[in-house]
Amino acid sequence: MTSTILLVEDDARIAEVAIAYLEQAGFRVKHVSSGREAINNISTEPPTLVVLDLMLPDVSGEAVCRELKERADIPVVILTAKASEEERLAGFALGADDYIVKPFSPRELVARVQAVLKRSGTTESGLRLSFNQGHLVLDDRNHAVILKGDAIRLTAVEFKILFTLAATPGKTFTREELVDKAMGYHFDGYERNIDSHIKNIRQKLGDSPRAPLFIITEYGLGYTTTTNKKYVAISGRCWFLAHERLALKISASKCQGTSP
Repeated sequence: MTSTILLVEDDARIAEVAIAYLEQAGFRVKHVSSGREAINNISTEPPTLVVLDLMLPDVSGEAVCRELKERADIPVVILTAKASEEERLAGFALGADDYIVKPFSPRELVARVQAVLKRSGTTESGLRLSFNQGHLVLDDRNHAVILKGDAIRLTAVEFKILFTLAATPGKTFTREELVDKAMGYHFDGYERNIDSHIKNIRQKLGDSPRAPLFIITEYGLGYTTTTNKKYVAISGRCWFLAHERLALKISASKCQGTSP
């Protein structure tokens, strides 16, 4: 099935170029030039992904992004002239899956859209991670997060970061490694955006950085997950972990809770 991209851009020249490259890559593109049109389209004809300018003539792109994320779990790629680090971090704090600064390469736009859609799709591993006897469950196949029995909505990038950390308990990942794992590509200066994603994940999970249950900051190094003395099953084999604090168990059909 052809993916539908909703392009929200009030500059006709930029829209024309973006549409041409996206359609050449095989996407169906619906273009609107205002925030209100975008919100209406999201309600009547939900797209596969939204490419969103922030400086719109009526409703701000930030307001559109918030409205979209409240209504549906649709990936958002921000495309804007707002280029400062603070503005980029604010964009990710809104739940954006990627952030592209104008002027931009149309081929890079296509590549990033494809990467976001790939991250948003199901993966092949099918692993199911369970923290602290089911307190938090991550389902890789369905990109589902369950906290105390309630579904938690994470963006595709946030889910990938959390799952990457959880799948290798006790390992400290640098920001550069998390960019490569979660984004599938690397750009200079992107590493600090990981901090914004981590902040969003912690807020959604109710995880305090001062007394973390799930994610620990290793200052000067990166991030890791807390673990306890538990067995981990990966690809049907059981591995013994001897770490303290939170219990992390990766469930697999052949793991019976015995040492290898």
